[in-house]
Amino acid sequence: MDDYRITSLSQFTALWQGIYRSRGRPCWDGILPYYRDDIHFRDSVQEIRGIAPFTAMTRRLAERSKNLEFVIHDGAMDDDVIFIEWEMIIAYKKYPKSSVYGSSRIVLRDGKVADQRDYYDLWGDIFDNIPGFRRLYRSFMRRKFG
Repeated sequence: MDDYRITSLSQFTALWQGIYRSRGRPCWDGILPYYRDDIHFRDSVQEIRGIAPFTAMTRRLAERSKNLEFVIHDGAMDDDVIFIEWEMIIAYKKYPKSSVYGSSRIVLRDGKVADQRDYYDLWGDIFDNIPGFRRLYRSFMRRKFG
């Protein structure tokens, strides 16, 4: 019998925040059983199909950061679709701590995550936290995009 099924927003939020429970490197082992073997994941950087490549991506993220925290600010669930608004606070090895703000659309199939699409402004949020670079980047963005 498979007990790894998401049935509520509060359960999903607890599972997701459990990844980052302790300060330091995250551990996805507790939530990965809630993902389907044929998971389709997309974000601003990559598109991944399958649990093995998805698991490898989570391991790379943990290895690249010396500290990673995750806060869910808000969420909603309607049938098999979950939306969450979040903040990821990450400290890379050579750069200062920075926050990446985003949202995720999670689609469940048979109670497991079948599709996850993360939306965020990766470069803007990271560049805002690099001394001396923020002003240049934001000036460029205002000139080129209004």
